[in-house]
Amino acid sequence: MDCNEARPLLDANADHELTPPQSRDVQRHIESCEACRRESEMVRAMKGAVRSANYYRAPDELRAKIMAALPSTELAAQQGAARDSEMRAEPRARQRKGWFDWLRLPQLPKGGGFGSLAGEGAGGAMSGGWQSGAAWRGGLALALCVLVAAGIAVTLHRTGEPLPLVDELVASHVRAQLSGHDIDVVSSDQHTVKPWFNGKIDYAPPVEDLAASGFPLAGGRLDYVGHRRVAVLTYKHAKHVIDVYVFPEDDRAAGKPGAPLVQDGYAVARWRDEGMMWWAVTDAAPESLTALQAALTARLHGGEAGAPYSGS
Repeated sequence: MDCNEARPLLDANADHELTPPQSRDVQRHIESCEACRRESEMVRAMKGAVRSANYYRAPDELRAKIMAALPSTELAAQQGAARDSEMRAEPRARQRKGWFDWLRLPQLPKGGGFGSLAGEGAGGAMSGGWQSGAAWRGGLALALCVLVAAGIAVTLHRTGEPLPLVDELVASHVRAQLSGHDIDVVSSDQHTVKPWFNGKIDYAPPVEDLAASGFPLAGGRLDYVGHRRVAVLTYKHAKHVIDVYVFPEDDRAAGKPGAPLVQDGYAVARWRDEGMMWWAVTDAAPESLTALQAALTARLHGGEAGAPYSGS
């Protein structure tokens, strides 16, 4: 990303309105570009000054001038009534224009119901034409509905979890890396990290060091995900960081286990074990999360963590 691409995004970046990949790219550019870094600092300083500035109520004279310039309530009501009348007077066919109009079934002939369509001769021909057209269009409309429903079902099956929770976890992981404060308690000792959570959350997350499997424990932190405080265990793997979010499995914010997935370029794994719901997020290859899950499961159940994982 160069200056021409980064400059228009500085305001949105300061307001945390960018997607995780965009925020990451802008932050990387800011760190390498002195001019954009100064402009980003100016934007943040201006926003902070605006938020901290005193609030002043507009004088009554200004309010009176603005109200006098607005149309009266009666005039606005009359204009609205006139627009409604014009819409009602507009031909019905023009009001119903749209690309779905061709799916509408033909109207019944005047002067009779379905019984009048069963006549012979010209009436029978009309009946046959109407019925064939109705069946063709109705069948096509039904087929479209089935395709839309199937697409929604496939999408839900692929994710296995509402996208907002996945997005929130990925965004939390990215924010932590960009802030430079991704760990509250820095320690590779599980007996130091686990007690640190006491009193800060309403459950006790299991903590294991997986250094023997290639995933050394770096520490832990608190985060706010799914409208609740959640424990986050941070592991290192090669040059990558893996955040493991631990929820009580019966919590409404915990989500459900499912197949691994990739969201915005980040690998996400989710599984349930030892009364907890585990979510792991990283920018490393998805296979690294599979290896971490296997090592963690073995340790939680009293087994050996296994051979070190050397993938990236």
